[in-house]
Amino acid sequence: MRIGIVTHAYPRHDGDVAGAFLERLAVALRGRGHDVHVVAPSDAGRGGDEVRHGVRVTRVRYAPAHRETLAYRGTLAAEGRTPAGLVSGASLIWRQARVLARLWATERLDVVHAHWWVPGGLSARLAGRPYVVTLHGMDVVLLERSRVARLVAARVLRAAAAVTAVSSDLARRAARMVRLDPQRIVVQPMPIDPGWLSGAAGGRGGGGVVTVGRLTVRKRIPLLLEALAKLRSAGRTLPLTIVGDGAERPALERRVAELGLSGQVRFLGALPPARVREAIEQADVFAFPALGEGLGLAAVEALLCGIPVVAARDGGGVCDIVPERGPGRLVEPSGESIARGIQELMADPDARRLAAAAGADLRHRLEPAAVAEHFERLYRSAAGAQRP
Repeated sequence: MRIGIVTHAYPRHDGDVAGAFLERLAVALRGRGHDVHVVAPSDAGRGGDEVRHGVRVTRVRYAPAHRETLAYRGTLAAEGRTPAGLVSGASLIWRQARVLARLWATERLDVVHAHWWVPGGLSARLAGRPYVVTLHGMDVVLLERSRVARLVAARVLRAAAAVTAVSSDLARRAARMVRLDPQRIVVQPMPIDPGWLSGAAGGRGGGGVVTVGRLTVRKRIPLLLEALAKLRSAGRTLPLTIVGDGAERPALERRVAELGLSGQVRFLGALPPARVREAIEQADVFAFPALGEGLGLAAVEALLCGIPVVAARDGGGVCDIVPERGPGRLVEPSGESIARGIQELMADPDARRLAAAAGADLRHRLEPAAVAEHFERLYRSAAGAQRP
């Protein structure tokens, strides 16, 4: 098949995390014999055509170089609320649509796969051909915040030949917001990094509690600090390792001092993937208190390492990954409940063995080739459907 992929995030160089899971999908599709062409935004004037790992990529110029800042910086939502950002966003949508239209004519695409309903889904809709849309998380949060977004998204999603979401939570929320039949949204996570597939599950342990993620309000790390304080007051002093950085770090460091946890908590900041894995493998329990995650990739990575996971019951997509019992605990979002979940997992002699088994299942489901095969079937169905 000839497949177009349109997205606002795609790696610019090896090691770039922006849309890295999309590159894994594109490379896996090419490995299955498909011709793949990715359309993504330029970054600060660096546009044009290139080939990355055998996949053709067109970087679309959409503004003067100093204004091409919508993508790759994690500021798309914030900039999209400013007048200048709206102009740049509209330009990006239109110019990506023009490139897609050209590819339909010159490369005779069979289907376009748009990631996030905006801006990619809108570009695919304007190109006027059969397309698939995948919802990843923040695009669904936007639907919950804006009536205008819901009106626009409804047109994009209803015209799509297929709609997918990376978790069942996102699928339910999106269907409710745009009044779409929930059965029409296929749940399929993105592929995991092949680096996490190597080696046997079963971390060394002994490092207490570990958490990984960008330090934002939605990650709810203060709940984990409260859990640590409650465990200590009950006679259980555990170390906590926090991997990741972000705007909330200064406030978290102050909270650590207020709770008297300075001797127990260490902040490692942002780390390369290999060192993230090393930190996770040292955990006795991995903690994931985040709210409404698209999937909860860090929890996936912990189970791949054979580490049991405690997560919040309102964590969104992570509830597709972490079970209620056995290798995981889904708990209420409170310090007391998280502390109880940590204690239960550390006391369960079977938790690590069950976590390794859960990780093996995730390896099978989420390796790039398996995910590519799933989307391949979806593309064939979409290409054979009536074109909107």
